[in-house]
Amino acid sequence: MQLREASNIIRTRGGGSPDIALILGSGLSSLAEELENTISISYRDLPGFPVATAPGHVSQMVFGNLEGHRIMVLMGRFHYFEGYEMAQIVYPIRLLKVLGCPRLLLTNAAGGINRSFSPGNLMLITDHINFTGQNPLIGKNDEEFGSRFPDMSYCWSGELNQIIRNAAVNRGISLREGVYIWFTGPSFETPAEIRMASIIGGDAVGMSTIPEAITAAHCGIQTVGISCISNMAAGILDKPITSEEVFETGASASADFKALIREFLRLLPTEID
Repeated sequence: MQLREASNIIRTRGGGSPDIALILGSGLSSLAEELENTISISYRDLPGFPVATAPGHVSQMVFGNLEGHRIMVLMGRFHYFEGYEMAQIVYPIRLLKVLGCPRLLLTNAAGGINRSFSPGNLMLITDHINFTGQNPLIGKNDEEFGSRFPDMSYCWSGELNQIIRNAAVNRGISLREGVYIWFTGPSFETPAEIRMASIIGGDAVGMSTIPEAITAAHCGIQTVGISCISNMAAGILDKPITSEEVFETGASASADFKALIREFLRLLPTEID
């Protein structure tokens, strides 16, 4: 099994079993530079592991220590719009299960639907809407990972959400909360699609994250998510949306983002009840 082979390579190289894994979205990868005693492993060195092709995503994982935790940072995720199969997109999450990693922090750059949001805001994901018609759990179920029909009511951990809230208060960071809605991309959404997304309860929109969250819930991995509002979605402002804006806003929000994540890790118990 390729997942077993990949986990053995990681352990042999000193990666071990992390306390928590982080998947860093567009423009947010600088957090990995703050880890101490790091070990880097290329995705290309792991059997079955895809290679990231989206701009700003490097195909590398970094293990290190930060705020008293052993951290695994995945610096590059896989998107449906890249042409990958669902099993490839969520391969890293199933690898976390094999490694025995109990917690996952998902981050992304997202378009703001909620008109009270502004570019640069950080949003805690409290729930999601899968608008793509795709699901990573379609197909034969492997009971080693989880049950055939996992409950998504607790996909986003209430315990980890509260720790993020406490971290924001401690650092004086304004934290928004809302529902993330997943569209496939790679084209940005139309103004009509954004109006619809608002009507059905979306606060932010993006092209990633949800397959990983669904698979993590299936695997019994506690999950928390942060969106960096990189731009206002189509039709909200009278201006074009560009990928350059996404990266620029992510970079400008990086100080608050890193402060929030470091405080979250400081407050995060080393043991799970």
